[in-house]
Amino acid sequence: MNRIFLFLKRPFIWMLRFRHRCGYGVHSPFAFNLITQVIYESTPYYKYKDLEKEEKKLALEKDKNWKYESKKRKHLLFRLVNYTQPNTIVDIGRLAASSLYLKAGREGADYVAASSLSELFLEADVPVDFLYLHHYRQPKLMEEAFHLCLARITDQSIFVIEGIRYTPEMFALWKRMRQDEKAGVSFDLYDLGILFFDKTKIKQDYVVNF
Repeated sequence: MNRIFLFLKRPFIWMLRFRHRCGYGVHSPFAFNLITQVIYESTPYYKYKDLEKEEKKLALEKDKNWKYESKKRKHLLFRLVNYTQPNTIVDIGRLAASSLYLKAGREGADYVAASSLSELFLEADVPVDFLYLHHYRQPKLMEEAFHLCLARITDQSIFVIEGIRYTPEMFALWKRMRQDEKAGVSFDLYDLGILFFDKTKIKQDYVVNF
């Protein structure tokens, strides 16, 4: 989605989704906790400043052609990893500074990055605990990567999908993802979709004004 177009739409998006803020109307303790304590968490983690310094330092390298990502999104990814504490993080998409935040959220986790499926190397029987899928300009690749990683989920896995409204094709893909029989609770943050796979929790699709 064009960043300028999205910036101009933001006030209208916020108004349309106003009632979906701060966990209002959410009765599930799990969903309410995730929304209020993770998605809306505003604590300035001490690592943020260190990560911003590292990001600026690496951005000076000639081969670092990172795609644009807002600070808000990078901080959310850090909090989601910090919250779920995955053993394996899979990052599929164009090289981005969010990689620093994903790795910092759970130091010691195995981190696997790939810009295409041919670059994705996962050891046999290793589950995908956390997936950040952000190659939204290529919906076909997104869908293939989703199903590949879906075969390696546990009930503690979490998938974060970027660009769910980038195009009608991407939004249709997001609907198929959350309607998959293995998918559980989902959160629609407009730009991002978050999927959990814990079947002990009642499957429900939440809209969050983020």
